[in-house]
Amino acid sequence: MSTNKAEMPGTLPADLQSVLDEVDKADREAKQFVSELTEADLNRQPGDGTGWSVAQCLDHLGQMNSVYTAALRAAVREADPKTLARRGPVQPGWFGRWFIHAMEPPPRRKLKSPRLGRPVLRKSGEEVLSAFVAAHNELRALIQEARGLDLNRLRFRNPFIGVLRLTVGTGMLIINAHDRRHLWQARQVVEQMKGQEVADRR
Repeated sequence: MSTNKAEMPGTLPADLQSVLDEVDKADREAKQFVSELTEADLNRQPGDGTGWSVAQCLDHLGQMNSVYTAALRAAVREADPKTLARRGPVQPGWFGRWFIHAMEPPPRRKLKSPRLGRPVLRKSGEEVLSAFVAAHNELRALIQEARGLDLNRLRFRNPFIGVLRLTVGTGMLIINAHDRRHLWQARQVVEQMKGQEVADRR
C-alpha cells in the first residue's frame, strides 16, 4: 500500500497540489505589488506609455483567468466520473507542452490580447487585486471539484480560440504559465521605474 502523502485521503495528488502552489505564489506576488507600490506607480505605463502598467497586468490576468476557469468548469461538470475517473497525474501531450511553453516568460513573441482580457487604462490596486485573487479562488475550487477525474482525457473548449480543444489538466497548467508571463512583465515595469528613479537622482 502506498504511503505517498499525495494519495492519502484529504490531500490532493501532487500534480494538482503543484498547480495550487503556483497559484498561491502568484497571489503573494500580486499582493506584494499592491502593498509596496503607490496607486500612481501601479498605473504607470513603461517607456513611451504604450506598454502595460503593473495594474493592467493584474487586471488582464484576473479577467483571463476567470473566463478560462469557467470554460474548464463547464467541461468538468459535464464529465461522467464513472467513465472518466482519474488514472494518473496531469501529463500534457506534445501540443499542450508547446502551448504552455509559448506562455512562459520571457515572451518570445508578442500575443494579441483577446477582447475579453484587455485591461482598462486605470484601476485601483484594491480593485485589480480583488479580481485577481477571486479568479484564483475559482480555480482552487475547481481543482477540488475535479480531483477525481482523468484530466488527461477530459477536454474543454478554449474560450478564446474556439477550434482549439485541450485537456483540462493542460488548461490548468496554461493558467499557471500565463500568470508567470504577466507577473514577469509586471516585474520588468517595476525594475524600469526603479532604474528611472536612480537616473533622476544623478
